[in-house]
Amino acid sequence: MVLPTGASYRRRAMATVTAVSAERTHSMRKPNRDSIRLLAGLGVEGDAHLGQTVRHLSRIARDPTARNLRQVHLIHAELHDALRERGFDVSAGQLGENLTTRGVDPLALPVGTLLHLGATAVVEVTGLRNPCRQLEGIQAGLMAAVLNRDSAGRLVRLAGIMAVVRADGDVRPGDPIAVELPVGRHCRLEPV
Repeated sequence: MVLPTGASYRRRAMATVTAVSAERTHSMRKPNRDSIRLLAGLGVEGDAHLGQTVRHLSRIARDPTARNLRQVHLIHAELHDALRERGFDVSAGQLGENLTTRGVDPLALPVGTLLHLGATAVVEVTGLRNPCRQLEGIQAGLMAAVLNRDSAGRLVRLAGIMAVVRADGDVRPGDPIAVELPVGRHCRLEPV
């Protein structure tokens, strides 16, 4: 579901942040926080993935000078709901996300979508999260559960999206999310 921006969105307040998470070390699970601070061009203050250049260990091994397109990881709470219905014991932050959302389908957003979070923070969607085998360390079968195939047989990644921070701001559970689609041609999300 893509939500309108502006006054009509704010009156309806359909999409919200349900949890915020950060972790200084490179671990899959990120503890929930009361709030996180997003820093333009860098990411989440106090998170292991903060930086202008890549911080994910697998990306550093490929090219440590590459631009960090994975500053913020977002997962929709609806994914957690679906996984729990399938018997998985998952909660916000456990799959490595910084922001857990409800009421917007992040996987349906095009590249370049701006998400306005709370009063001032803005992130720009860069692509899909490519789930890794570390998910198996949380619970057996979890990696397969966040992968699917579409009608054409193409791999569908369900483990959230990645973004870069465009405007500083504090983000808290309960903050509204306004979606601003890019102008012009929309490009579908690919793994980053």
